[in-house]
Amino acid sequence: MTRAIYRPPWRIDLTVRDGVASPVPSAALARAVATALDTVGAPAPASIGLILSDDRELAALNAAHMGKTGPTDVLSFPLLPPGTFTPGASPPDEPRPPGTRLHLGDIVVSVERAIAQAEAGSGGQTGDVRWSPADELRLLVVHGTLHVCGRDHAEPDEEAAMRALERRILAG
Repeated sequence: MTRAIYRPPWRIDLTVRDGVASPVPSAALARAVATALDTVGAPAPASIGLILSDDRELAALNAAHMGKTGPTDVLSFPLLPPGTFTPGASPPDEPRPPGTRLHLGDIVVSVERAIAQAEAGSGGQTGDVRWSPADELRLLVVHGTLHVCGRDHAEPDEEAAMRALERRILAG
């Protein structure tokens, strides 16, 4: 099932795969995405895709796109260069039909993995947080949105900044 959720100036195209049950209402997930986009100053108006899936699909995507074996909790597929999300940057000057939105990219989350990580106390992106599956799913959605917006955590300073940003967004 796919539906568009509007949180102006954003459209979140939410797809829930068959057999996947989210512990978080769709509106709350859309709010988390919109808050992250607002926080990083994403170009607006824009759309972003959010797909709630399972370990099987994430394992296939992880192998195809990251060259890694096994499932992961979240994958992001940004469509714009990271510089697009710096303060004062202009959105890409590309022709679009009138009335259409700039598409920022897509996020795919394994709800199955979010639940397992929360139940095992291995959540929070640090692998040591015990909280509800709903909290873990919200974190993964925010984390994926930040990746679409050019944020990364490969270096220690980037990781600290990204974790602080996640905490701020989730607290808001």
